[in-house]
This record gives sequence, structure tokens and C-alpha cells, in this order.
Amino acid sequence: MESLLITTVVLLLVLYLPYFFKTVGLKKIKRSDIPEEGDWAKLSDGNIFYRWFHPKKEDSNGESIVLVHGFSTPSFVWGGLIDNFCNAGFKVLVYDHFGRGFSERPSTNYDKELYVRSLKELIDDQEIESKVHLIGYSMGGPIVGYFAEKYPKLTKSMSLIAPAGFQQAMSGVNSWTIKPIIGEWFWHVFNNRIYGVGRMSETSYSDDPLSINEKEFLENFNKQLLFKGFTESLLSTVRHFNLLDCRRMYKDVGNLNIPTFVAWGKIDGIVPYNSSKNLKECIPHSELLTIEEGTHDITYRQPTEVGSAIINFLIKNI
Repeated sequence: MESLLITTVVLLLVLYLPYFFKTVGLKKIKRSDIPEEGDWAKLSDGNIFYRWFHPKKEDSNGESIVLVHGFSTPSFVWGGLIDNFCNAGFKVLVYDHFGRGFSERPSTNYDKELYVRSLKELIDDQEIESKVHLIGYSMGGPIVGYFAEKYPKLTKSMSLIAPAGFQQAMSGVNSWTIKPIIGEWFWHVFNNRIYGVGRMSETSYSDDPLSINEKEFLENFNKQLLFKGFTESLLSTVRHFNLLDCRRMYKDVGNLNIPTFVAWGKIDGIVPYNSSKNLKECIPHSELLTIEEGTHDITYRQPTEVGSAIINFLIKNI
């Protein structure tokens, strides 16, 4: 009995140590940690990081774009698109989801209600009174869709870049890895395998002059890893937000006839291109841009092509 107890204690210690070393240096994010170019908005679930970009006064068309990023890569992912949106006359609002980037990491269920609520509250906090153009990337696609479904009178258009919601399974995620306690241990200890930059970024180079190079990408991505709650927010999202099958929502949004644009890379290894057929069935009036050599990284590797197409679409729907 004593030997069994000792063996159990040693085993638990061996399991705990890698978790300890992965988490011991993490700190709680504070206002002093956020970039001075942005700010925190106090929402019902906590402080969320946002930043505005404005066109020259003489160029402004009075229209607002809100950019909604994906699962793990925060708002820096839009860097290659923003200037062109502003040059076309649009005001641009970017923000980090709770748990990511420079937003707080509330201890809550990261379900679709949280994401839609935070988007709505941010729009209200920023006193945007007119309809907005929503652009969602990857997981941001379903968030934009659920928002438009609930608030169609606030949504002027939707632009979806490789939107999630049509997959059979999430790559690299098994049911046992999201179980309570086991999930927390596994996602911290093996974080590089689950959400490491090498997994999220399929390409390392682009000849697009507006692309975010790999060094800049890594530097910006890793900043959020310094703070407690990032891993927990991803795990909770997988547990509580069904990102695999959003067909019902897309069909309902399709019936609202909100102008919709879609951009997809043909060799996307995260959200497969063949899902574009499913989306087209749900939203028949949507316009589709296919980037022949594009992967899931088209937002920041081919921003010139993606941005030009979105701007042309938006201008038609002012």
C-alpha cells in the first residue's frame, strides 16, 4: 500500500511539473500592458482592447467597418488591410476577443453568446449609430453571422474570409483532450501542438508588399502568451462554441439578403475550400473570390488581393 501511494505521488508530481513550468511565469494582463495606440472598453464581461483607424477627413464616406478576427490570432492579423480600407474612405474598428491579444481573460464560457454580446456592446460603447460593415476571418465568420442574424438592422454587409462552420472535425482536437482537468493540463503542456504558430500559419512568405512577414507575425502572436487565460479561452471556445456546423445560422442569414462577400484560398488546410460550396448553398447571393494558391493565411499573406476585392464589394453596398 505504501509503495502504491509513493508511486501515485511521484506520478502526479511528474505530470504536474510540466504544467507548472508552462504556467508559473504567466501574469494577469493590466491596462499598462496594452499599446498606447489603443484602449480598453469596459464591457459587461470585462475590458476589451480596441483601436480605431480613420481616413483623411476629406476622403471619409462616413461608413464604418468592424474587423472580427479568428480563433487564436488577434487583431494584428488585419495589419495589411487597414490602410487600404481607410484610403477608400472607411473608418475601421479592430478589437481583440476576450482571452486574446490585449483584452482581459474573464473566467466564463467562451460561447457564441459571449462573442456576439461583446461585439454588440463594443459597437454600443463606441456610439456607432449607423449600420456597420462586418468583416470576419475564420472563427470571425460565424461570429459575424450570428451577430447579423440577431441584429440585422445593424448590419450593412458581411465579408467572410475563410469562414468556419462547415467542418466535420477540428484538426488536432480529440474529445478526451477537452475533458475537465485533463484539458487544462494537456492544452498547457502541449500548447505548441495545439495552437502553436506553426499550426496557425500555413505559409512563411508572400511577395505581397503589404503582407505580414513571419518574424513580425511571430513577435505579435507571442505577446499574448505572456498573460494568464489565453489557453483557457481557446479551450473554453472549443468546449462551448460549435465552430464545426453553423449551417442553420448561415441559412437563416442567407434569407435576410444581407450583402455578402466571401474570400477563400483554394489550398486552405485549416478551413477547406470545398466548404465554399456549402456556404454558397446557404447564402446563394454571396460573391466568392477564390485565391488559387491561397492557404488559410490569405488575410495577412495576400492582403492586397483580398483587400481590393472587399473594397470593391463595400463600395457597391454603401
